[in-house]
Amino acid sequence: MAVDALSLAIGQGEIRGLIGPNGSGKTTTVNLLSGLYRADAGEIYLRGERTDRLRPHEIAARGVGRTFQVPKLFANMTVLENVLVPALAALDRGADRPMNEILEGARRLLEFVTLEPLRDALAKELSGGQAMLAQLARAFMMRPLHLLLLDEPFAGVHPTIRSIIIEAVIRMNQEEGVTVLVVSHEMAELRRLCSRVSVMHEGTLIAEGSLDEVANDARVLEAYLGR
Repeated sequence: MAVDALSLAIGQGEIRGLIGPNGSGKTTTVNLLSGLYRADAGEIYLRGERTDRLRPHEIAARGVGRTFQVPKLFANMTVLENVLVPALAALDRGADRPMNEILEGARRLLEFVTLEPLRDALAKELSGGQAMLAQLARAFMMRPLHLLLLDEPFAGVHPTIRSIIIEAVIRMNQEEGVTVLVVSHEMAELRRLCSRVSVMHEGTLIAEGSLDEVANDARVLEAYLGR
């Protein structure tokens, strides 16, 4: 069963890795936290507020941003327009933020993730790594941003872009206090990002700790390598 009685807690301001063999339920967990899937049972809380019965846009409005392993952008909109979407949605909800300030913030974020020269390019023209960076900038555009969910952000991405992603996430975490949950198979990148990881297998949490600790856990070895 997918995510069977999963009990997972992430501290405010933490960067936590979520690892496990393919099919263990990692992306399902992210989809539940972001509201893309609705839980059949159990409860999900963000900063003390229950969110598991909210719709995806309602969860996003409470400060949950995410990226997808296969980047999801509005293909026929420009890179800048894609990054503006969260701020325009906030305006539609009644946020009071001047448009010139929004545009300046979006351009700063594009510069932050090295996409400023491509701001007027259509999203469908981006490479896979560039599209991942655009997703990241779009998530950073959210106000407030309390929790960032990253689903395989390094898969198939050039090492240079991997470094940009890591530096951007660490900076947002340190400067803005954003909590991060990152799903990845890339252990070298997780070691740079996370002091603690959670390990899933067949929908269940089987271990937590540093990468070195979980790498020596018999249950984790069995999950990855078999008995």
